[in-house]
Amino acid sequence: MATTVADQIIAQLIEAGVRRIYGIVGDSLNPIVDAVRRSGGSAKGGIDWVHVRNEEAAAFAAGAEAQLTGELAVCAGSCGPGNLHLINGLYDAHRSGAPVLAIASHIPSAQIGSSFFQETHPDRLFVECSNYCELVSSAGQAPRVVSMAMRHAIGLGGVAVVTLPGDIAELPAVGTAPTITLTKPGTLVPSPADVQRLADAINNARQIAIFAGIGVAGAHDEVVAFADLLAAPMGHSLRGKEWIQYDNPFDVGMTGLIGYGAAHDGMHDADLLILLGTDFPYSQFLPDGTDVVIAQVDIRAEHIGRRTNVTVPVHGDVAATLAAVTPLITRTADRRFLEKTLKHHEQLMHKVDGNPRNVEKRTPIHPEYAASILDEVAADDAVFIADTGMCNVWAARYINPNGRRRMLASLLHGSMANALPQAIGAQASHPGRQVVTLSGDGGLSMLLGELVTVAAQNLPVKIVVFNNSTLGMVKLEMLVDGYPDFGVDVPAVDYAAVANALGIYGQRVEDPADIRGALERAFEHNGPALVDLVTDPLALSMPPTITGAQVRGFALALSRVVLNGGVGEAVQLARTNIHKL
Repeated sequence: MATTVADQIIAQLIEAGVRRIYGIVGDSLNPIVDAVRRSGGSAKGGIDWVHVRNEEAAAFAAGAEAQLTGELAVCAGSCGPGNLHLINGLYDAHRSGAPVLAIASHIPSAQIGSSFFQETHPDRLFVECSNYCELVSSAGQAPRVVSMAMRHAIGLGGVAVVTLPGDIAELPAVGTAPTITLTKPGTLVPSPADVQRLADAINNARQIAIFAGIGVAGAHDEVVAFADLLAAPMGHSLRGKEWIQYDNPFDVGMTGLIGYGAAHDGMHDADLLILLGTDFPYSQFLPDGTDVVIAQVDIRAEHIGRRTNVTVPVHGDVAATLAAVTPLITRTADRRFLEKTLKHHEQLMHKVDGNPRNVEKRTPIHPEYAASILDEVAADDAVFIADTGMCNVWAARYINPNGRRRMLASLLHGSMANALPQAIGAQASHPGRQVVTLSGDGGLSMLLGELVTVAAQNLPVKIVVFNNSTLGMVKLEMLVDGYPDFGVDVPAVDYAAVANALGIYGQRVEDPADIRGALERAFEHNGPALVDLVTDPLALSMPPTITGAQVRGFALALSRVVLNGGVGEAVQLARTNIHKL
């Protein structure tokens, strides 16, 4: 029987299946934390408290757990600056559709509105990154607010925030909390009229291409069979990669800033482009709907047509839509467009990213080579988590999905420093599974304190650092825009030594011949491990389609580097990357 509001809330979370809360203790949050303590921990049917070093990491960890499990995950922060730190990770979770409940504790209720010490207004601050955000102002209100918050997070997919003054949390519980029966989202069947329009567009097209996103999750075989029926080459977004690239003879890679392969050409050369479950944001890489008819299938009606001109909108689940439209389609006999695009894709993949010769002997280590070795050494069911920036590129191009592996990143919010805290949530919720980060030194150093969390919790996370002492993606952005790189240098740090100082197994690798052995030893280690790969700061990635303006910008930037005295850097930069243009 719950004795306080805090006890009642913890009982509600336990009933909903929550096993842990990520956060940092603090005065206004102490009633909740003490209720967690008295719950006995997950081993006794209660809840564990995962003590992180920054509340931002707590939100990232909860978001990762929710994305991997599909179940409700929880983070918490104390009043004022405590819960303010949650906001970046909550934005990422919300944009990713991760069901996360955030408990934002508040100053004493009688002081709200008086500019009291540490006063903020979480019920206002978190509105933009949540589906539900409410202040608890009485003990009797608390159980219904918490219940509704959980229902919103699960039902709509995203964040719900409960603001709870510390003094309210200490009050005696009032009433009985509503029974929690959380439902999973159902299947959305498209209207027959939408289905018929899609079938007509397909039957009238000669050359069809598909671009698939995360909305194809759970429909791999159906989408592949659909591509075969249409003789359609299939590109994918990075969020869709893990769900559709494997066992797919029609795959032609990605497009966009970190794209590879023939997806871009296939989409622009088609008569009909079908977007399946994707809200790919970079409209400059999509046809504009003038020369290519575009159809879009999505469960979110507001997503349809907001990136490019869509003339065949279909509001429905991908699998349900394909099941409805397939009987109305005539099989495409002419497969020349498919074969041409696949051949082009194969040619491009043979020289993907233009790896220099003798890359296995080159120092500093070429990051593409390191990523390819990582892909070979990691477990078949590993969870890969990539930092934002160049690590996204290496993960996109060299980490191969197989239907059992998972891949996470900050793919919609694009936050730095996401990999390590997301790995905490992934490993805490999947203790028997290999969790591997592709961490940039810039991102790792931003939330470096979370190495303490990994050590303290003894989480066997494997942290692979691509240590190039520069913000590589920003460097590339500057160069293609014609700016000399400036302000992108990161201090050279021996992160293996930092790890060892914290009691984490750490190795530093400077010779590419040592990469495989170092990774194998780290993966075999029973506990957290860090491999610090000293990689080439001049190894950049180029988009799949290079415009004349980008070429001129790159050349102009090199000229400015030379004029500023960086002749050696310019020569090396050109030697490493100019062939990609």
